Amino acid sequence: MSFTPKILAFAGSAREGSYNKMLVKIAAEGARKAGADVTYVDFHDLPMPLYDQDGETAEGVPDNARKFKAMMKASDGFLISSPENNSSISALMKNVIDWASRMEEGEKNLECYVDKVAVIMAASPGGLGGLRGLYHLRGILESIQTLVLPQQTTVRAAHKAFNDDGSIIDEKKRAEVEALGATLANTIAKLKS
Repeated sequence: MSFTPKILAFAGSAREGSYNKMLVKIAAEGARKAGADVTYVDFHDLPMPLYDQDGETAEGVPDNARKFKAMMKASDGFLISSPENNSSISALMKNVIDWASRMEEGEKNLECYVDKVAVIMAASPGGLGGLRGLYHLRGILESIQTLVLPQQTTVRAAHKAFNDDGSIIDEKKRAEVEALGATLANTIAKLKS
């Protein structure tokens, strides 16, 4: 691959031991093996306040939201693993999407989303593996002009699916998740060539 895709990988969970963090790291490894430059972000290390327009007006966009948005703008695409909360995405996921969408002076509207490519996935202890939340995440990202590839995956019974080191027990599922990362890297490379 002559072009090196830059990919930002993150999960909509700050929880220590998050299954979604484990999942997106496996997809990130697949993207790296395919030749991409991958940056992983943990929102535990990059906390942001709940989005509030009055707060934004008074204090501006928080530093951590600016940092995250800068990483998004520097990337060609995103690997996103999203927990499902009450049949939708997590509050944390919606919050970081909203903060990154805020236009500041000198920026174009939705600059960090437009013309980006994403792959989405989810892990959940439930029987659907977070599938219902992915439907909402896909709709949000597409409405802010991010191309979301049709390939996605879920991990059901996530509390039984991972080893203590964060790897997936089922080798077939591990290969499937790594393939998602490779698909994103290869698609971006084709689009940019």
